[in-house]
Amino acid sequence: MKVSKLAAHLVGSEIVKIGNEVNDMKAKGAQIANLTIGDLDSNLYPIPTLLKEEIQKAYQNNLTNYPPANGLLTLRKAVSKDLKSRWNLDYSPDDILITAGSRPLIYATYKVIVDEGDKVIFPIPSWNNNHYCYLTGANGVEIATIPENNFLPTANDIRPHIEGAVLISLCSPLNPTGTMFTKDQLSEICEMILEENKKRGEDEKPLYLMYDQIYSNLTFDAVHHDPVSLYPEMRKYTVYIEGISKCLAATGVRVGWSFGPSEIIDRMKALNTHIGAWAPKPEQEATAKFYAEPKNIDLFVDEFKSGLKTSLEALHNGLQGLKTKGLKVDSIEPMGALYLTIQLDYIDKTKPDGSKIETSSDLVFYLINEGGIALVPFSSFGDTKTQPWFRASVGGLSTEEILACIPKLETALNNLK
Repeated sequence: MKVSKLAAHLVGSEIVKIGNEVNDMKAKGAQIANLTIGDLDSNLYPIPTLLKEEIQKAYQNNLTNYPPANGLLTLRKAVSKDLKSRWNLDYSPDDILITAGSRPLIYATYKVIVDEGDKVIFPIPSWNNNHYCYLTGANGVEIATIPENNFLPTANDIRPHIEGAVLISLCSPLNPTGTMFTKDQLSEICEMILEENKKRGEDEKPLYLMYDQIYSNLTFDAVHHDPVSLYPEMRKYTVYIEGISKCLAATGVRVGWSFGPSEIIDRMKALNTHIGAWAPKPEQEATAKFYAEPKNIDLFVDEFKSGLKTSLEALHNGLQGLKTKGLKVDSIEPMGALYLTIQLDYIDKTKPDGSKIETSSDLVFYLINEGGIALVPFSSFGDTKTQPWFRASVGGLSTEEILACIPKLETALNNLK
């Protein structure tokens, strides 16, 4: 059957592939510590009680018709107020767009800014930028990053590629690493963008920055920084991505928002009227009521991220313990989000059956079968297939389950020669 060229060459998610394998094995009775999906066990980490009650109340009150295409005004006002009190960012409700989570917003940002063949710069590893470039026909320029910079790009990394680019896509805390930009790192990038835009003529597109801070409330000891707070002039060029999916443990509730320059947000609103990616009205109503009181957010987030931090530190410390035993493993101390960056330097090793570990995916499936632990390779985030770095997402397991998987990992790695 003939399909479009786009559909014919569309690549599915390797994360989903790994997750399906894990789910199939668990259905057959296998005990596997699933550290793959960037999701949460809702029994371990339920959404706030008040949010749940307000969602149920909204459905009982029959708020089940279409919401406004740009989102309920009550929610946009609540978000505007929160942005001011939390980050000292001044954005009116008219410059805020609500959708069903952050994915429609990221897609809309690409579609509104990028024409086919336009240059888009993004770091690897990073989440789905390679796929959004494919969907929009962009010329994606991948910036390889290094562990010494916490897998975050520097201005010097980006600068050689900046001429003619229309969009830089960044995320902090970063999915997949859980690492964050320092003030100096982000400042240098902002200065470079401002300098580049001064060079461009009126008939040229500006260089925009899409700044995904969906994990901004889930930071530990490090301080979250954002472009416009550092440089108010960046307001003309920065499109923010945010929402409740991660900070309220509400991945399935699907309420996200974007804010930025009026001319970009207005066109994103228009695009969304054709896509119809609206967050459900009851969920918007409930989120508006929850966000009306900042203490609701603070109280929930403080307890929630404390649990995540405990699990991340347990995994990090366990891996550091294996490192002291001489295993070829490492991890980067967690800074935010629900992810730990892990190095397992076992590419080219031989399995007990005599076959070779040739790629990071080979190692992932070996560990699933022999170690009872499932990770995501950085190749799923645009990196090379021989890169020995992996993402572990701790939201689906208890700390006790995480601790229990360390000895199994040790045995499986020791069995490689």
